[in-house]
Amino acid sequence: MIELYQPELLPEVWLTYKTPLIRQLAFSVASPNILCAVPEQLPIQHAFEFHSDTFWQQHYHAYQSRLAYLDSHPEAVYDFLNQLKSTRLGLRFEMLMWFWLRDRDYHPFELLGHSIQIIDGAKTVGELDFLLHNHDTQQVEHWEVALKYYLAEADCSLAHWYGLNRSDTLARKLNHFSQKQFQFKQALDVPIQRRFAVLKGQLYFAIHHLAQSSTTLTPHWVNRARRLGLWGSDIPAQAERFYRLQRHEWICQNAQASSLPNQWWGDGLYYQEAHSQFYMYRAAPLISYPPLTR
Repeated sequence: MIELYQPELLPEVWLTYKTPLIRQLAFSVASPNILCAVPEQLPIQHAFEFHSDTFWQQHYHAYQSRLAYLDSHPEAVYDFLNQLKSTRLGLRFEMLMWFWLRDRDYHPFELLGHSIQIIDGAKTVGELDFLLHNHDTQQVEHWEVALKYYLAEADCSLAHWYGLNRSDTLARKLNHFSQKQFQFKQALDVPIQRRFAVLKGQLYFAIHHLAQSSTTLTPHWVNRARRLGLWGSDIPAQAERFYRLQRHEWICQNAQASSLPNQWWGDGLYYQEAHSQFYMYRAAPLISYPPLTR
């Protein structure tokens, strides 16, 4: 199976913890964004930024002692996550980010509000994920957080990255950031000075589109400091070495394999530990119907 060459890959420090939920919390804090820049093809209505990889590394190091404690005493994290009734991974990721931001002793961010609804008369016009006062810069920041998994098709340009639900595209998400989510100049009667998209998860290249070198196919705004995956409709060679990840493991796989090596393949995310390789399998349609004619 093709392996992606990623010399810029940052250490995956979240894998050093043993408790599944603490591995997910460590990933939420330490992982780089899946994008390192705003694509130039995106029409900007309201500007926003991505945090640098260094930003997340620094905050992970500041939180490392707390994570080590939680790895042996995870009850507080489990209790906090028990508030979440949804199984959606994006909401789970938001809760993990919220838990970290509430741990005020380990970062400079004062949490002014979470899930803040912006109301105009009788109409709700938007909602802010997090409103923060950064005590290092003395600025108020608006953060929108999202956990996304996008599959590249065609030439890997912005228009050709699709989620598992094909109505969820990378272009649509970035447009939503710029046109709607970051439109507000203030919240809770406080002026907003900076706007950050926290966009984590994983990107996948199509096996059948990879040439001899994947570097030439990678847009400059794809963050190669975050491990990239592969996707396809073919069962890979050495399929017996892959096992299927449980849904929560899409954030971070457990320290021990959560299922047996696969014999029957269905849509999902698979992992091969020997090469730390992620493979998003999507079954090809069994029947191709011709277009209807009148």
